[in-house]
Amino acid sequence: MNDLKNLIETDPELYMLFNQMYTEIPPNKKFLKNPACGIQPQNYIQMLKMLNEILTLAPEFNQTGLVGFPINAILNWNMGTKADSVAYLNQSVNRKLKVILKEWSKFLESPRSAYVLNNHPTNGWFGKNAMAAMPTFVEDFISDPSKKHYGFQSWDDFFTRQFRPGRRPVASSEDNNIFVSSCKSAPYKLAKNVKFSDKFWIKSQPYSLFHIFNNSEIANTFAGGTVYQAFLSALSYHRWHSPVSGKVLKTYLIDGSYYAADPKMGFDPASPNASQDYLPQVATRGVVLIEADNSKIGIMAAVYIGMSEVSSNKFTVKPRDSDKKGQQIGMFHF
Repeated sequence: MNDLKNLIETDPELYMLFNQMYTEIPPNKKFLKNPACGIQPQNYIQMLKMLNEILTLAPEFNQTGLVGFPINAILNWNMGTKADSVAYLNQSVNRKLKVILKEWSKFLESPRSAYVLNNHPTNGWFGKNAMAAMPTFVEDFISDPSKKHYGFQSWDDFFTRQFRPGRRPVASSEDNNIFVSSCKSAPYKLAKNVKFSDKFWIKSQPYSLFHIFNNSEIANTFAGGTVYQAFLSALSYHRWHSPVSGKVLKTYLIDGSYYAADPKMGFDPASPNASQDYLPQVATRGVVLIEADNSKIGIMAAVYIGMSEVSSNKFTVKPRDSDKKGQQIGMFHF
């Protein structure tokens, strides 16, 4: 955390932006608490102290739009400011944040992080409120209610939980004319005739392929094509499955932002949800290129977009692998 503090204080532009983002938050009652009903920091020093405390805590359950995102909650109102939209695109800032988030992930992979997987009615992930939000959890996921923490060994183990065999059968598994959703996700947007390059930061949030693929020439392959985007909530299953049968051509990771939001979206109480069209161009993400067995489909790209804390992408396939529609190809981690 000291490295991020030093970066902010020794870079004149960042020092200005991290001070300015707090003065740009309106001084009214709505912003006295963060959207998860916690303390709202009043300056970047207080923000850094709060982030430091998070590193030895696991996300508790709550009934807000930021369930499972404690760092996001602390930064949420900042994300609606113009200063934040510049500061959190800064590569040096994101490199420091990456170190902090990696350190936190070590804790979340340890048995110490499993303490929130309890039966507490309000903040436990197996308590009354959480189970009301996930009513078919036991039927859906490999777990054992007779064991401590339902058998999960850590927060990350719970987050990357797996479906029980046969629980989510693949639709039309032998029909290569049909491709399937890669994740257990809610449809967000379908865009046709997507441009190679576009102004993705404006209110309508069009897609810009050149920036989605991080300036790669592969963007030419998809110019004029179709983008289907879907959203995974914190309560969702977080593993990915191949949308088609085919051969994996390439997998790669793109470093990007963690807490940047589209400045046109304003003060979103669950930011960056309202900025989802914007994120494929700027957020940290993983890309899988698959050459479908069906030549009418050709090459398909699956882009897995890290949102806030859920920013680690892990592939479980590699180039030249043949995969079957519905086969696991990777997952998100905290």
